[in-house]
Amino acid sequence: MIDLRHLRCLRAIHEKGSLARAADTLCVTQSALSHQIKGLEALLGLDLYMRNSRPLRLTAAGAKVLEAAQRLLPEIEALEEDLTRMAGGQSGRMLIAIECHACFEWLLPVLEGFRSRWPEVEIDIRVGLSFEAIPALQRGLVDLVISSDPVEAGDVMFAPLFGYEGLLVAAPGHPLATKPLIEPEDFRDQTLITYPVERGRLDVFTGFLGPAGVEPADVRPVELTAVILLLVASGKGVSVLPDWVLRAAARDTNLARRSLGTQGLHRTLFAAHRTEEAGRAYLADFIAAAREWNGGRAD
Repeated sequence: MIDLRHLRCLRAIHEKGSLARAADTLCVTQSALSHQIKGLEALLGLDLYMRNSRPLRLTAAGAKVLEAAQRLLPEIEALEEDLTRMAGGQSGRMLIAIECHACFEWLLPVLEGFRSRWPEVEIDIRVGLSFEAIPALQRGLVDLVISSDPVEAGDVMFAPLFGYEGLLVAAPGHPLATKPLIEPEDFRDQTLITYPVERGRLDVFTGFLGPAGVEPADVRPVELTAVILLLVASGKGVSVLPDWVLRAAARDTNLARRSLGTQGLHRTLFAAHRTEEAGRAYLADFIAAAREWNGGRAD
């Protein structure tokens, strides 16, 4: 069977013009190189070089093998280099699934710096609301999941990024804006403006209203954070957003912010990845950059 060694021998002889110079290039003896060629000829049952020709001249069969060598070897060598760089952590793939709309407020700035440091890492983002993100991670369909809901899975690690607090946000003149303590009952007559995701992925329901058995008067789903803030400022309802969203919006709005309950609604954001990939340098760099973006606070 023809192997890469045979192809490299023919290419070297063609490029160097003689067996002696080709042997030097390949770091073998001239005898060993000649033996390789004769072995391939015996395997094929065809002569690759015209006998007693000076300089060496390929037969039709030899020209066909050389053509294949010149076509295939660059691709194979490029593949070997790519795999070597991947093994060394210099390149790779990071397909990210996000389980929260608001994550874009900090993720995009973090990724901008990441791309400049790791230009050979392929990056893509999927909003993990229409599929189960952790099973997709386990199957290799994505490489990183941003989530606030860690689960027990031996093949998945959850690296804490930073803690955050879900805050009530209301217009300055809203009755809840001056209330010292926000209780679940305060939402019974309110329109709650949320992201358009199932309640099981909204902290205000899972950690505050649900346990108290309270249902808002209305729930209005809105896709964009900027539109949520605009509606709240216009008195169309109230919302509960992560503190990082409100810090980013503080320059442009005077909306009132209040903690929920006596303890506040505190959660931790995680980056989930496959356990076997914990040593990847670019993955560790992303996690460190995310923590640094939030002032290094990770619960």
